[in-house]
Amino acid sequence: MQDDAHARHDHGGHAGREGHPGRSDHAGHAAHSDHEGHGGPHEGHGGHPSPGGASWSTAAKATLHCLTGCAIGEVLGMVIGTALGWGNVETMILAIVLAFFFGYALTLRGILSAGVDFRTAFKVALAADTLSIAVMEIIDNGVIALWPGAMDAHLSDPVFWLVLAIALAAAFVITTPVNKWMIGRGKGHAVVHQYHH
Repeated sequence: MQDDAHARHDHGGHAGREGHPGRSDHAGHAAHSDHEGHGGPHEGHGGHPSPGGASWSTAAKATLHCLTGCAIGEVLGMVIGTALGWGNVETMILAIVLAFFFGYALTLRGILSAGVDFRTAFKVALAADTLSIAVMEIIDNGVIALWPGAMDAHLSDPVFWLVLAIALAAAFVITTPVNKWMIGRGKGHAVVHQYHH
């Protein structure tokens, strides 16, 4: 009886290692048990992420993190630009600068709280957020610039907030796959995650 159980255990361990190369015995065995009852190997299926790939949930959280900083910066930039009577171009430039500032600031806060020195934390924030924020700002400001009347709308106009919401939503949808691709390759917010453990 013990020999049979031992043989079954060895078979399960080897199957886990063969199906998922590069993982530890424990990870391979867990992954194998998760796939029991699915009828056949899952290798080569396009719908499944690679062993190093990022989940859509992880990518969405990273994008939402950037989006929060961008939204704060953009709204603040619009408020300051409008209050100072600046033109559309100057106001948009200020909004973009502040979007990057607050996007980096939110990431910096999380890394610094883990006890990392500022210089290292700043480098990590740059590596993690630059592409994500850049893509987000291109989409966001592109929508606002192309939307008829949006550039001339004041903060008190409902159309301003409607277009801003649509622009941020579009930026989120388009930037999420970018973050998924980056995290899956150990870049972007994957660099930040190691400081949160």
